[in-house]
Amino acid sequence: MAAERPLASFTDLCIDAVDPLVLGRFWADVLGLELEQREDGVVRLTGLAPHTTVWVNRVPEPVSVKQRVHLDVHAAAVGDVLDRGASPLDMESFDWSVLRDPEGGELCVFVREHVPEPRLYEVVVDCADPAGLARWWAEVLGGRWSYDAEHGWAAIEDIPAAPFDYLVFVPVPEPKTIKNRIHWDVDVPDVRLLTDRGARVLRRPDDEISWTVLADPEGNEFCAFVG
Repeated sequence: MAAERPLASFTDLCIDAVDPLVLGRFWADVLGLELEQREDGVVRLTGLAPHTTVWVNRVPEPVSVKQRVHLDVHAAAVGDVLDRGASPLDMESFDWSVLRDPEGGELCVFVREHVPEPRLYEVVVDCADPAGLARWWAEVLGGRWSYDAEHGWAAIEDIPAAPFDYLVFVPVPEPKTIKNRIHWDVDVPDVRLLTDRGARVLRRPDDEISWTVLADPEGNEFCAFVG
């Protein structure tokens, strides 16, 4: 099902890290991006297009629970990702391999005979209502969303400017308890377009930030830049 004109546009991904340089090097290698470390300690990964940018931001808390947002990647071999610092988590249960990044965050590796560019395949979100959340994000970002009733998951494809094929929502029984370590940013003409449809403001622009931190209807954090 295709959404009408989207409310916002996808900008980039952000990953929290205790050590942005170490985790940034890992993701730069896995995703085929270039690494730049700024004077403030923030690490930026860049590709050929602006929307492929990944920001790696320092946080004090280490990974303590299963991530509710993780990345799926294309690779020629699982060993290529393990050699870059990942560790195995579940190599047998699925048609793909579940690994942990150097800080313990989950990721899934899909082996391809021909590895496409970009190497980021999917962004996957754990949630209580996959269809409802997919519908909401399709309205925000555009693209076509669908629901697989047999397996209970939903996905959005053809999101304008997104550097991945699908934004996937999968059902889990446990509620969200802590801040997500992976989120995405959006550009929007007016933040009220998002709050009028159910987004909740967590932090408004202040002396430290020029953007608005929001939560979607299930509490997943994202940042909105007005422009």
